[in-house]
Amino acid sequence: MANLLSTGVSGLNAAQVALNTVGNNISNVNTPGYSRQTVVQTENISAPGGRYTIGNGVDVQSVQRAYSDFLTNAVWSSNSGMQRATTYNNLATTLNSALSASGNLQGALDSFYGAFGTVANTPGVASSRQALLGNAASMVAVFNTLGQQLAAQQGQVNSQIKTTVDSINSVASGIADLNAKIRQAGTDVPNDLLDQRDNMVQTLSGYLGVSTFNEADGTVSVYASNGQSLVSGNKSFALGTGNNAYDSSRTDVFDSTGSNISSKLSGGTLGALLDYRGNVLDGVQNQLGQAAVALSSSVNQQQAKGLDLNGQQGSAMFSVPAPTVLQAAGNQGSGGVSATISDVSQLTASDYVMSYDGSNWKLQTTSGQNVPLTANPDGTLSAQGLTFSVSGSAQAGDSFQIQPTRQASTGLALTMTDPSKIAAAAALAATPAAANKGSGAIGSIAVQDPANAALLSNATLSFPAANSYQVTDSSGNVLASGSYAAGQTISANGWSLTLTGTPSANDKFSIGINSNGLNDTSNALSLAGLADAGVLNGGKQSVIQAYGALTTNIGTVGSQASTNLTTQTSLFNQAVSAQQSVAGVNLDEEAASLVRYQQAYQASAQVISTAQSIFSSLLAAVRG
Repeated sequence: MANLLSTGVSGLNAAQVALNTVGNNISNVNTPGYSRQTVVQTENISAPGGRYTIGNGVDVQSVQRAYSDFLTNAVWSSNSGMQRATTYNNLATTLNSALSASGNLQGALDSFYGAFGTVANTPGVASSRQALLGNAASMVAVFNTLGQQLAAQQGQVNSQIKTTVDSINSVASGIADLNAKIRQAGTDVPNDLLDQRDNMVQTLSGYLGVSTFNEADGTVSVYASNGQSLVSGNKSFALGTGNNAYDSSRTDVFDSTGSNISSKLSGGTLGALLDYRGNVLDGVQNQLGQAAVALSSSVNQQQAKGLDLNGQQGSAMFSVPAPTVLQAAGNQGSGGVSATISDVSQLTASDYVMSYDGSNWKLQTTSGQNVPLTANPDGTLSAQGLTFSVSGSAQAGDSFQIQPTRQASTGLALTMTDPSKIAAAAALAATPAAANKGSGAIGSIAVQDPANAALLSNATLSFPAANSYQVTDSSGNVLASGSYAAGQTISANGWSLTLTGTPSANDKFSIGINSNGLNDTSNALSLAGLADAGVLNGGKQSVIQAYGALTTNIGTVGSQASTNLTTQTSLFNQAVSAQQSVAGVNLDEEAASLVRYQQAYQASAQVISTAQSIFSSLLAAVRG
């Protein structure tokens, strides 16, 4: 009877373990990260001997969790992609909202340039000039507000980077603690610890792209996307945040040895923050600043080519900050670098790093592209519309970061407050001598160098012969001379002109300040024409076109971010579905198992009862 009794007891114990396992599955059906558990049973080995074997009951070897390493890793990878896409989409949405909330810059630009046309059409109306300054102030306010919104998002991104790194360190520490408990448990590892660890790795993958390696002792090693070890055994290696080497307001990420790894990280929330900041937000700020610089430069230059209501050469209407130069924190020398914008048409939206190797200066974009430097006769260096002046004594390895336009949109300012200072009139006029015999006439006269000190000085253009010319000042000094051919451009004192018709020998023309300034609005028309004039990109792109391109780029970023989020969410859901098909709890299956194990429990109990009854009958027979 002993075999029958022990067999029944083993069946009863096995059914009880199975029932408890099914109950645990049902209880955790909604628990995140829980893996369905199953009982592994084996037949007890029969004792040797005899002519036949019947068996010796059942043995519960283990309670295993349903798990697929491949499917779990797929969930982690897709979770990293989805969280990156979610964060990126949120940032792009915020950027588009900032663009809308900061005012209609396109409309403000149109109104500003259009106001010059109104001034040209109403030369004697003071309100037209005052309205122009009002439109200019409104446009500047939109530039400033949009620039401030972008700067605010920079601050928010920096704050999020720090918060995300803190979360990464906290989760990594938790994984290391679980590794210690799992190692201590040896081969009999509680399934709940494994589930908790997997769940924490999934949480970590949402913050940062990770890879894992299962160690022989049951622990898992976790690595960041750049190969940086985050968890090894029961130890975690914390990432750190700190100031950028050049910009103290910019937060970068450092590994446990203190090396800056911001450019090497990808995936998850942190990867999205770093990617968006470096590849979208910086560029948008620079492009908006580039448009502000182009606006200020082109209007101020055209102003200087005309006369205001007081008969004075036009003064600047706007101002923008000079390029920002940031010194590396580790510089050893006393060298300094300053930068100015010398050619707006060649200006790009890039930031640069200028470094010294001990004998020469080298220029690269912050993305690492080499930019040739040109040495100027005055000792300065030039590249891409910028001029650099070096002072002091730099040491090998010293470097500086140059941000030509980053602060221009927030720093754009209207410096003109007096409407009479608007230079609506042309600066120069040409008058033919009364005794001229030929058909020559001044076709156009344009200011080429507004900074020329003699620009408004009187000069005389004469033709000693029909095929030669000479320009003299009021004292008779020769300023320019040479042979003449029809349509030829003649230049002196910062101006240039062309003639129509054919001048005769001894014909003369007087060039000097425009005495009809109160009634002349030709320069106002030229200022209005700046709306379509090429200023950037080698003189091919106007300010309005540049802003249009910027808004298109921002819209494209937002659209791509939204599409990518939809794609990554679908991939994540598919990965989770595949993983849950293996590890998830199915209540219908558990209900069926519950009935099966309940019946097994009852049947095993009946076996025990039968064994007891037989044993009682034997005892009674012996006593009788």
